[in-house]
Amino acid sequence: MSVTICQVLGFVVSVLGVGGIIAATGMDMWSTQDLYNNPVTAVYNYQGLWRTCVRESSGFTECRSYFTILGLPAMFQAVRALMIVGIVLGAIGLLVSIFALKCIRIGNMEDSAKANMTLTSGIMFIVAGLCAIAGVSVFANMLVTNFWMSTANMYQGSMQTIQTRYTFGSALFVGWVAGGLSLVGGVMMCIACRGLVPEETNYKAVSYNASGRNISYKTAPYKAGTGYESEAKSKKVSAYDDTVRSDDGKRSYPSKYDYV
Repeated sequence: MSVTICQVLGFVVSVLGVGGIIAATGMDMWSTQDLYNNPVTAVYNYQGLWRTCVRESSGFTECRSYFTILGLPAMFQAVRALMIVGIVLGAIGLLVSIFALKCIRIGNMEDSAKANMTLTSGIMFIVAGLCAIAGVSVFANMLVTNFWMSTANMYQGSMQTIQTRYTFGSALFVGWVAGGLSLVGGVMMCIACRGLVPEETNYKAVSYNASGRNISYKTAPYKAGTGYESEAKSKKVSAYDDTVRSDDGKRSYPSKYDYV
């Protein structure tokens, strides 16, 4: 029962994690404009992995996709690749884990096969979570580096120049949480795999033979005896055989003239 609960909980947590990774990848607020030095602005910028958006004070929002791939930074493309790999592995892991659930019976599938499928899906969830966490962390490192470089450029010289700086968006926190959930769900699935594996004994069956005469037991009713009946019967039979044999060694049978 505990194995089933652990497996189901791991599956549910992994579903939430994979869903969070998909949501974080599609969100536009990976980086948002920092309003520390300019709290009142008519234009608010924020960027995602796939497009950049501008929101005006009137409420109108305009988004534009990135129409180039080679023109984007290498680290930015690496973040995209990590998130996509995490989504693909998570989706495959979900498909495998559905058939690996112990509460679902498909044909004559053995527990050993379900254990292998559970372990496979758990490893996929772990790798998907690590990819999501790595991708979000790399993007956050890029933001921190650009933020401090922009800050240093702002305060250089006698005149302070205003530059647009970007800080962490909500998608980063969603990605971190989703990656953690996927990682925890994968670990739970791997733990549940150990309970699904059938136990194997290390003891081998050994047959022992009696060193003396083989004694056979019958289910016939017990009959008390002295133990000398068989010997007496054998003696009578041998005595009779001696008397009924003739001189030439052939066996002769009594006739009616022998008793006259």
